[in-house]
Amino acid sequence: MRVAVLSDTHAPRHWKSCPDRVAAQLREADAILHAGDVCTGAVLAELAAYAPVHAVKGNNDGPDVDAPETLEFELAGLRVAMIHDSGTAKGRWERMRRRFPDAELVVFGHSHIPLDHHEDGLRIFNPGSPTDRRRQPHGTIGLLVIEEGRLVSTEIVPVT
Repeated sequence: MRVAVLSDTHAPRHWKSCPDRVAAQLREADAILHAGDVCTGAVLAELAAYAPVHAVKGNNDGPDVDAPETLEFELAGLRVAMIHDSGTAKGRWERMRRRFPDAELVVFGHSHIPLDHHEDGLRIFNPGSPTDRRRQPHGTIGLLVIEEGRLVSTEIVPVT
């Protein structure tokens, strides 16, 4: 299973419509995870045209964004948790382990800073933002490959 991971698209200020380089990755996806700050529900509908979407609500999301604050589910046998704001960098892995003790993967956003950290059976993953890179050199998304309940590859992909 190929999974595209996005966060912090910030429509309509930064995301007018799906950027071409993002769309190219979404066309290959079997599922899409969005870790919040879509800002408008229309973005989730746009993403759903590519693949099924799992999303959480971010601190900038409007009332038309129909998503929970946190989400825990199984994706191709992998135990996944999602949250928008994982808190400060210091102690993040430990905090996510306590918050989601059964998860093998925690996807989050908020900082716009890509992160892929694996330790002791838990991977925490922030795809960055494809449209609002802030101080990062590129806008980014994440790509995951899951096979038989195992996360076999992760990648942060520049899209700007």
